[in-house]
Amino acid sequence: MELGESENAPLQAQVVLSFQSYPTTRCVLLEVQVPAALAQPGQSVGSAVFDCFEAALGAEVRIWSYTQPRFQKELNLTQQLPDCRGLQVRDSIQKCRALPWLNVSADGDDVRLVLDVSEEQRFSLLLYWNQAQGASKPRWHSNLTGPQNITLSHTDLVPCLCIQVWPLEPDSVRTSFCPFRKDPRAHRNLWRTARLSLLPLRNWKLEAPCSLQAEVVLCWQAPGGGPCQPLAPPMLRENVTMNKILKFPLLKEHPNLCVQVSNWEKLQIQECPWADSLGPLKNDVLLVETRGPQDNRSLCALEPHGCTPLPSRVSTRAARLGEQLLQDLHSGQCVQLWDGDDLGALWTCPLDKYIHRRWALVWLACLLLAAVLFVFLFLKKDRVKAPTRGRAVLLLHSADGAGFERAVGALASALGRLPLRVAVDLWSRQELSAQGPLAWVHGQRRQTLQEGGVVVLLFSPGAAALCREWLQGGAAAPGNHDPHDAFPASLNCVLPDFLQGRAPGCYVVACFDGLLPPDAVPAPFRAVPVYSLPSQMPDFLRCLQGRRASRPGRLLADRAEQVSRALQPALDSCFLSPGAPGPVTGPE
Repeated sequence: MELGESENAPLQAQVVLSFQSYPTTRCVLLEVQVPAALAQPGQSVGSAVFDCFEAALGAEVRIWSYTQPRFQKELNLTQQLPDCRGLQVRDSIQKCRALPWLNVSADGDDVRLVLDVSEEQRFSLLLYWNQAQGASKPRWHSNLTGPQNITLSHTDLVPCLCIQVWPLEPDSVRTSFCPFRKDPRAHRNLWRTARLSLLPLRNWKLEAPCSLQAEVVLCWQAPGGGPCQPLAPPMLRENVTMNKILKFPLLKEHPNLCVQVSNWEKLQIQECPWADSLGPLKNDVLLVETRGPQDNRSLCALEPHGCTPLPSRVSTRAARLGEQLLQDLHSGQCVQLWDGDDLGALWTCPLDKYIHRRWALVWLACLLLAAVLFVFLFLKKDRVKAPTRGRAVLLLHSADGAGFERAVGALASALGRLPLRVAVDLWSRQELSAQGPLAWVHGQRRQTLQEGGVVVLLFSPGAAALCREWLQGGAAAPGNHDPHDAFPASLNCVLPDFLQGRAPGCYVVACFDGLLPPDAVPAPFRAVPVYSLPSQMPDFLRCLQGRRASRPGRLLADRAEQVSRALQPALDSCFLSPGAPGPVTGPE
């Protein structure tokens, strides 16, 4: 309370009342005055009653109140109001007599809503998600005539699914209730529908229909199976808010970095969000750097049994390579994933070169033995049966930004899980830098076609513009394109095949729905089949498999659905990415 101009002036304060009840929200400001004679320290002088808020019967209301200035702790509570199903309310409120009576009963695994009203009475039924912060999302609404029996599938149940029903009369009373809050099936469905979405600029969010208690932590997944090991830094285990955009505190992404979402210490979701765009899990070791006072730091290598200090005399793989790993770190051959200033840092160092060095002689002996065996079988038989491995696929694309490359990586990863052997420059950046784009594309194309494979030209707006520039005025200026972009180099190799009629049977052209229409592909490249993905995914997979496509129709359709499902989130992210190529509506 504020003191007036004189000691006998009344004390006064302002009280803010906020009242939230779907679908309305109201807020009022009250001014309260108390005679100074009644104001004694530490004693209550009375109470204020405000009864002008209106809410539907059975509604869930949220009341928030505080004073200005704030003398005491604020009031914040949620109240469930009685509805017309209560006998006392039914007798005291006349409008309850005309309200439809709704019961929820089991119908096998499903749920049945029984509305017991007269045949002539018309009413409205609304199903909605009662989400956090008072927001509600309608799911289904219909005007009906009673009586009605409505069946809800058990797969549609979530804890925040609520029902609101009211007669189609002026100023009718609405009854709302949420009967599935404690239903185990609803909680299982909620976690089935929850998913982790990767957004541009290392942003992410956890999407779910209802608010739920969840903890999120980063973990490191080593290849070859085993549990994903949580990383306290850089991301402490903390509660997250559903459908809120958050940011990964990382300097660089890695395919072995995964995200675990837990509820009451039970793991619900584990995803490796960068595996599609960066390729499969790598045989890298994660070094954890701990920093102490006086610039004192220590390093350990994360292994399945724990973190092994470096250097160390224990008999583990990381300990045996301890000196070499420290040399790699100091010489700049390791990649820093996170820097936490005083907390420490995370580094990844490749182990492939050490494995290759140790097993070089063993591999050479195996290759020689395989070569001798192959020659023996070739001489013994007139025809050697082709090995039962997937058809080789070389995926060529233009570097049109990070969003487009994520979509290309998702498509390549999904195709690689089929009986196909996929090669793409995103997974071979080291070889591409060492050989040069032209030599790499030429070698991959020759190997793919010699093995009876197929070359896929994935056109984007940037690729189409580059081809038109190439066809009209020769090669584009080298400075205009990314030196690691293999697509300009691929034109030197593949364009003669199209111009000389050798492309059919060896090449396929594809583009993404909404990004480039098929008729915007330059004319010389339309001499082979052109597919728009994911809408033409079944025909695209049938063309990639070639003679191996003698599969049951159901199996091919299932594989097409799997690839489309894996591609769609990355394609949606491509349209949201600020560096994504703009859609093209047709040929110029």
